[in-house]
Amino acid sequence: MKKKWGIFAAILLTFSMILSACSSTSGGSSDKDKSGKLEIFSWWTAGGEADGLKALIKVFEKKQPDLKVNNAAVAGGAGTNAKAVLATRMQGGDPPSTFQVHGGAELMAWVNSDKMQPLNDLYKKNGWDDKFPKELINMVSKDSKIYAIPVDIHRGNVLFYNKKIFEDNHLEAPKTFDDFFKVADKLKAKGITPLALGDKEIWPATMLFENILLGKLGPDKYKALWTGGEPFDSPEVKESAEIFKKMLGYINDDHSSRAWQDASQLVADGKAAMNVMGDWAAGYYTSLNLKPNKDYGWIETPESDGDFMVITDTFGLPKGVKNEGDVKKFLTVLGSVEGQDAFNPLKGSIPARTDADPSKYDDYSKDAMKDFKSDALTPSLAHGSAAPESYLTKVNQAVNIFVTQKNVDQFIQSLKDASSELKK
Repeated sequence: MKKKWGIFAAILLTFSMILSACSSTSGGSSDKDKSGKLEIFSWWTAGGEADGLKALIKVFEKKQPDLKVNNAAVAGGAGTNAKAVLATRMQGGDPPSTFQVHGGAELMAWVNSDKMQPLNDLYKKNGWDDKFPKELINMVSKDSKIYAIPVDIHRGNVLFYNKKIFEDNHLEAPKTFDDFFKVADKLKAKGITPLALGDKEIWPATMLFENILLGKLGPDKYKALWTGGEPFDSPEVKESAEIFKKMLGYINDDHSSRAWQDASQLVADGKAAMNVMGDWAAGYYTSLNLKPNKDYGWIETPESDGDFMVITDTFGLPKGVKNEGDVKKFLTVLGSVEGQDAFNPLKGSIPARTDADPSKYDDYSKDAMKDFKSDALTPSLAHGSAAPESYLTKVNQAVNIFVTQKNVDQFIQSLKDASSELKK
């Protein structure tokens, strides 16, 4: 009898183990998957950008309490360090769940390497096709397939200026390059540095040049530069280089030892009058308790009224991730009004969606949100959207030399020589 009971107990134990195994795999997710974390990879490690990411993650974890996020941000180098780590992982077949990447050429490098999955189904499911500007969707698409979701927008063609300096000297913010140089001459005569530049890392100088290009070429010819439709030795490009050279005569002497925020600080302190910078500078001024339209003003860079130089951070779905469904849940929150309105006010950016709530944003951001809906959108070269990294690297090298030597002919030739990278 004991033997029969032993056999029966063994059968029951085996049957219960089978049921347990079936239960653990039902729905296509294992216990390991359920307890695992989504790895969100970025270079947002400090200030408002880190606060914004935490707020976005908080919204997600409230909606998905069973899913936890590993905030795998890598500090340093304005994203350079993070991009190096990401390249190693992606090439080694170990992608994060999703990662920060600038829309445009930077994203397309991963798409062209067959490392990303299209997200058209997610856009359709959430009704996003008309929630982002068409030109922005084009920056994250190839062959009608959408590969990323923009979470934020920064504007690259902004001239910030010290309101007190301009009011005390009875000056108006310059709308044209002729206006700029007239203002700059008056400031220089008063012993005030007209234009702050911090090109310890060369991209702020490249950014200054790309904004001159946008002003002189207009949005269509500017974009055609990066597709081979506009020559680099055209009269407009040469004129842009001459204006760039002239502008460099009005900058602070210690520009090469200053970072971008140090140049912004010169304007905040009244030691310089103007600074051409992306509108993360507005976020920086907010961190200094400066008030928009009171302590600092802004205007589009000369002759770029009606144009909006876009820098957008996006996230997509890498091939090879094991938890695609969970990643899509995060991307859904990232693309939602709630997610974007939690993230962007803290980061100092504006939402990529055009139906977000303006009341959550400051005066500068409200102004940018209005322009974003109506202006012609153009990709930033300096921030990896307009052209491949290989080309940008050569342009940065050429700009670095030009800032020192100011040889226009040599500079134009360097741009032409580098343009072979645009065909790769």
